[in-house]
Amino acid sequence: MKIKYWIKAARLRTLPLAFSCVLLSSSLVLMTNKEISFKIFFLTLTTTLLLQILSNFANDYGDALKDTDKNKKGEQRMVQSGKISKSQMKLAILVLSIITFIIGLFLILVVFKNNFFKILIFLIIGISSIFAAIKYTVGNDAYGYKAFGDLSVFIFFGIIGVMGSFYLFTESFHWLTIPGALFTGLLSCGVLNLNNLRDYKNDQLTNKITLVGKLGIKNAKKYHLLLLYSSTVSFIIIIISSNNLIYYLSIIPISLIVRHIYIFKKKTSIEWLDSQLKVLALSCFFSSLISFIIGIII
Repeated sequence: MKIKYWIKAARLRTLPLAFSCVLLSSSLVLMTNKEISFKIFFLTLTTTLLLQILSNFANDYGDALKDTDKNKKGEQRMVQSGKISKSQMKLAILVLSIITFIIGLFLILVVFKNNFFKILIFLIIGISSIFAAIKYTVGNDAYGYKAFGDLSVFIFFGIIGVMGSFYLFTESFHWLTIPGALFTGLLSCGVLNLNNLRDYKNDQLTNKITLVGKLGIKNAKKYHLLLLYSSTVSFIIIIISSNNLIYYLSIIPISLIVRHIYIFKKKTSIEWLDSQLKVLALSCFFSSLISFIIGIII
């Protein structure tokens, strides 16, 4: 059992989006003149990354069970290709779920200490996140096969990822978390939409229902542009609201999105769509990272 296969199964190119949620929420904490606990920061980041890897493992496993990856373009799936057995991946999902739960529980206890009500609320959110990560493609009622993938991505990469993290840091809410959640949530939906556009023909053959399948290619392209325009505007609102010109440096990676939009209107080959998955993910990551670094410095 080679480590490189597990690294491939973890799909490292999807991790920048998980990083982005925590980085942006941390940036918003600093931007609103609140202090940040690096202990909570690293625990939140670790939990978020484990959830993303868990989701990727479960996706690999669930798609292999349904045989939907057989003719899929893009990255080779480890279970479908036989590099990792189904029993090995099933065990890995179980172990990773337990580890994620333990670290998440520790995070919740560190933040809320003896506040039973808040502990209970975030414990429910945490368990739901683990369950959702697995049920995306695993089981007969997998919601990723019923066009609910976009909604799930927005909730977990936007609302929970940004607003939930912000609350863990401050035990309060701020209106800036709304455009923050829209930025990472909608851009993450854009990445998923690209993925589904790329896999459209294969998904049709395997009866996998996605939002692209529901909308059709033409409307899915319009939907994609709406996601990117909305996420870009949301981030600009955050930067303008910072009332500090140095934060405008965070907009530089957004140029990747602008370039993507320009080319997307003219070119949508399967190979190009696959190459753009990391472009959108990295634009989100670096915008959030630069904003976070600026917040630390100033």
